[in-house]
Amino acid sequence: MATVHHWTGLEARALRLALRLSVRAFAERLGLAVATISKWEKLRSATEPRPDTQAILDTALGRADASVHLRFETLLSEMAGPGQVAAGRRVTAAGPRTWEYESWTDDLDRAVVALSRQNFTFAESLLGRWLNRFTAAAVLDDTGLYLYARSTALLGDLKRDQGAVLGPLSARHSYTGARSIFTQLDIPRRVAQLDLSLAVVAEMSGDLEASARTYETLAVDDRLSRRDRARARLWVGTALSKDGNHDYATRVMQAATREFEDLAEPDDWSVAHQKLALARRGVGDLTQALHFIDIARSSGSSDSPMQRVRLDTAHGHILLSDAATRDDGLRVLGQAARTAAQYGLVHQLRSIESIKASSEGPPGASPTVIRETNA
Repeated sequence: MATVHHWTGLEARALRLALRLSVRAFAERLGLAVATISKWEKLRSATEPRPDTQAILDTALGRADASVHLRFETLLSEMAGPGQVAAGRRVTAAGPRTWEYESWTDDLDRAVVALSRQNFTFAESLLGRWLNRFTAAAVLDDTGLYLYARSTALLGDLKRDQGAVLGPLSARHSYTGARSIFTQLDIPRRVAQLDLSLAVVAEMSGDLEASARTYETLAVDDRLSRRDRARARLWVGTALSKDGNHDYATRVMQAATREFEDLAEPDDWSVAHQKLALARRGVGDLTQALHFIDIARSSGSSDSPMQRVRLDTAHGHILLSDAATRDDGLRVLGQAARTAAQYGLVHQLRSIESIKASSEGPPGASPTVIRETNA
């Protein structure tokens, strides 16, 4: 519903028209002289009602139903003219209406789908229409704050997938903001999920020890669902593997894989085998690495360009480890690079380029570790 911070004749005229009253009927409704209303009508924004009359107008607007408010806001928008700034009318919307909450929720569901397909432009437009509209948390009730926090968390996912990890417009910044609101709302599960996302950001920025410790804590955190705890356990393994502790990483990942099988989560099960493949490659066990990557490629969903890039990158990385399959590895990495470039997957593209550059280095050079995004 609209709130008028300071009435002028312009806002008063818009209210009269929204109520569909004549000048005389409007004067009677407010208990004022017809001459006073006529003066407002003539001078509009050049005149201001007295303080006591301001309160009368506040009451009249506050008692009006939703249809009147909608007409009032529409009329003010039309009266403003093309060059007038809305703030100059000193009128703001007090917060989302019920139907706006429903639309906001629908847009969040659409944004989740868009992110799963790496349609970043559409996802950002869906999130931006709400985050840009309701920038001041003070105008939102608990439902609005919840939707605002969810939007901010999804914006963090978008930034993470684009490789924007640190800085004022980064995944970390968005996740931290969303976590603060969920803490204020006292929703422990959402807070723990944001802790998990922040650990992913730490891992992506190279802080493997800290991220592994956080994953270990969250893997047994009852605030999280069983699936989220299994994902945390899997990501303990990825951090350990990136840090060179491949054997223990394999054991941890296999425990997570069994959880995903019990939970009937094929996509997570596929991702777990992909990460197991990379861990076995890290210790030179190419037979097992190829075995696990084949399982990953034959299971799970192929709808996500991100996951296709990850699978092709992991597969190509393993093939490059054997001179006999090097050409095949370069071909698979080339396909992964084309997909990553098509969908703007900057972080994944850098990883592919790093792997290819490492493969062209001198014999005996240290192998490159894939720095992919956990999700």
